[in-house]
Amino acid sequence: MKKILLHSGRVIDPENSIDCVCDVMIQGNQITAVGSLLESHAGPEVELINCTGKLVLPGLIDTHSHIYQYVSGRFGLSADMCGVYSGVTTLVDQGGASCITLPGFRKFIAEPAESRVLSFLSAYLVGGLEGHFYPELYRPACSDVDATVKSALANSDIVKGIKAHAELGGFARWGLDVMAKAAQIGEQTSLPVYIHFGQLWPMPDKPEYQVDPDNIFPQVLELLKPGDVLAHPFSRHPGGFVEQNGEMHPLVGEAIERGLKVDVGYGSHFSYKMAAKVLAAGVVPDTLGSDMHGYNTNVPAPAGTPDEHPDEEHLFTGTSRFSLVSTMVSMMALGLSLEQLVPMVTSNAAKLVGMSGEIGTLGVGREADISVLSDEEGAWLLRDNEGTEVIAHRMLQPIFCLRAGKRFDATSQILPVPCVAYPEGLPA
Repeated sequence: MKKILLHSGRVIDPENSIDCVCDVMIQGNQITAVGSLLESHAGPEVELINCTGKLVLPGLIDTHSHIYQYVSGRFGLSADMCGVYSGVTTLVDQGGASCITLPGFRKFIAEPAESRVLSFLSAYLVGGLEGHFYPELYRPACSDVDATVKSALANSDIVKGIKAHAELGGFARWGLDVMAKAAQIGEQTSLPVYIHFGQLWPMPDKPEYQVDPDNIFPQVLELLKPGDVLAHPFSRHPGGFVEQNGEMHPLVGEAIERGLKVDVGYGSHFSYKMAAKVLAAGVVPDTLGSDMHGYNTNVPAPAGTPDEHPDEEHLFTGTSRFSLVSTMVSMMALGLSLEQLVPMVTSNAAKLVGMSGEIGTLGVGREADISVLSDEEGAWLLRDNEGTEVIAHRMLQPIFCLRAGKRFDATSQILPVPCVAYPEGLPA
């Protein structure tokens, strides 16, 4: 049976309180030892991989991906392009599949993928078609509580939560009705409901449909249970964590005290300015999802799909190449430490999907899902979709990952190329 020894990397495993330079031994598809192992385990039958200066982490978990390729049109990306070939071993598709389309998601996406693929099932019958291109498909009549509950419970091996939207365009059209149905599904399945905050759909052009964005958060909060997830805390759009007056919504702290979780949901709505406000208020997210999809990356769209999205800002102009690891770099540029970030993409993410101790850990006897990253110091320029620029003084990049012991080099076409901040030398 094949043996691999990852030698002399900085091993960080929050689940097991490990943060030191040591080795990780893999035999077949399992982790067999963690510690100072070179002298006792080196030999001709062992593939020795020198990880000096590298980070050796539990397989990264992306809590917000869009990978229902082809069925969701331009929106869905290749699972393995976002997953193992980007250094990520587990992907959580957020709302691409519905109770109607989940069998296809299982057969054609989850089962063939080299990456581990999980689903937060859409609360809507249509799932994530074209990135929710057609708002009227997401009205209350297009949600079936009983059918969605049945589907989620019958597919509990891959369905780990429910996806819904609490955003301005939907509230203007239908009020709280859709969110109320999503909350019912969450209660009946005992699964977390992942809620998109911040505007997604254009507002209806009728005065009677106007709504106060700052009233959305308190209405939704009344419906939620501990463990439900508030997504996009750093969105530049109204209706989320930051009120119209530029201040933090006063109920955010209460929501967190009640046991609700926060996921970055990076994507194309991310704002460095908003992130700085929220972080300064002491709100540190629990998990970090990338929210990559076909409208905010440079991946060619399938023939015949839309060239533009009704929400023009859904299109990412800051960069069209990013990954879960590059979102970690952004978070560090905002002041979060590596030690804060690693749990977000490992142990905390595993807990979110109800798989603590099974994934997101380097525990002996666990499946060998491991991500190896480079870690360099310097100065790199980052830019969001508002044009705000920040300097990152630490750059992480995926090198390879092991998924169940099988190696995948980080060769994805969407991995960003770092932009040196001062190509002609530091400013005087």
